[in-house]
Amino acid sequence: MKEPDLFGDRFDAASAPETRDDLDAGAPLAARMRPRHLDELVGQEDILGQGRPLRELIRKDALGSIILWGPPGTGKTTIARVIAGHTRAAFMPFSAVTEGVPRVREIIREAEMRLKVSGRRTILFCDEIHRFNKAQQDAFLPHVEAGTVTLIGATTENPSFEVIGALLSRSRVFVLKPLSPENLLALLRRALTDERGLPGTEVDDEALTFLSQQADGDARRALNTLETAAALAGSGHAIRLAHVQDALQLRFAHSDKGGEEHYNMLSAFHKSLRGSDPDGALYWAARFIEGGADAKILFRRALAMASEDVGLADPQALAIAVAARDAFQLLGPPEGYLAMAEMIIYLATAPKSNTSLRALRAAFDAARETPAEPVPMQIRNAPTGLMKELGYGAGYRYAHDSPDAYSPQEYLPAVLRGRQFYEPGPFGFERRIAERMEWWASKRAGDAEPPGTGNGGDT
Repeated sequence: MKEPDLFGDRFDAASAPETRDDLDAGAPLAARMRPRHLDELVGQEDILGQGRPLRELIRKDALGSIILWGPPGTGKTTIARVIAGHTRAAFMPFSAVTEGVPRVREIIREAEMRLKVSGRRTILFCDEIHRFNKAQQDAFLPHVEAGTVTLIGATTENPSFEVIGALLSRSRVFVLKPLSPENLLALLRRALTDERGLPGTEVDDEALTFLSQQADGDARRALNTLETAAALAGSGHAIRLAHVQDALQLRFAHSDKGGEEHYNMLSAFHKSLRGSDPDGALYWAARFIEGGADAKILFRRALAMASEDVGLADPQALAIAVAARDAFQLLGPPEGYLAMAEMIIYLATAPKSNTSLRALRAAFDAARETPAEPVPMQIRNAPTGLMKELGYGAGYRYAHDSPDAYSPQEYLPAVLRGRQFYEPGPFGFERRIAERMEWWASKRAGDAEPPGTGNGGDT
């Protein structure tokens, strides 16, 4: 005879996730429309489509510890609650925002007793797991390792940085993507027909399409904006485009300051500049600003890019980036954005060279390899008579004593003579630098032919 389950039949009643039937009609639309079953989930086809890994693990009730990583409103908590409805394990939700390690210990004690009495597993769902510091996350580790609990962690932050390595090595990470406009449109249409949604509410197709495109891939934002638009339209009135636009104005701009998407967009901006794509660079700059981030961050990245990726192919690039930054600080938005746009287009369309970066790296490598090499005598400082008697500065030739302001002599330590750190590139102003360096080399070899007259603007 099977022993009675002292902790409930499906999952603990005290901690059971709410279903749509449990929710009061006054709950937000997004909460009322939360999917209850696998077949109701929309989007995330890469992991939840037919035959895909997470779906199969849930369907077979064979889930190990997992981390769900994705932006807000992409279904992390929903997936956890769907798992609660499909698994034979007890399901214990826990928020790292409002609860702490003492509550974790309580859940672990209950899980140990449950396993001992009924042999039933416990799934511990930790929402916002990145809010726990490394020491707090250590509280999960021995119990995950021993199999006392199966951990489901949800996070908007990159788990590579925010979840301790020991937990990561014992968990599988599933990446959730922003929902597509098509996914959001399906959710919105369902909300207009479901009995717990807004059944019978009339909405212009134009308004629905606009909302699906403007919700940042966030299902919660899309549904709650629809509900706000319905309130603005008033009972019995159709929701028009203007209602949706007004509802969207009430939302905060999406900003992922310091988060994964913040740095992804900065990376996309920099790489578009480096890749000579002004359209891509302008787009990612606009996305960054529209998301509520500080435009000054883009100027800092552009200044770095002007030195790293344009460099001496166009020495004006750095000056233009500095001038654009100063103009923005003086003008502020929106006029200051024009200076930014000019800078972005200039940097993206400038000839590219990373020779300065490579030369600097090579010089640092050589400095580390030869940390004790003495300065050659002829270029040492000789401020005293004694130092001059010892040979400091002896043989030094002042460049301006020569008609062409160049006097061949050695400037590197003896062990590094002949080493070339900087090699000019073939584009823009560096073509002139290359000609000049070739002439200096010929002077050192005894040939006094003057340098060429290459066009520094040619690419």
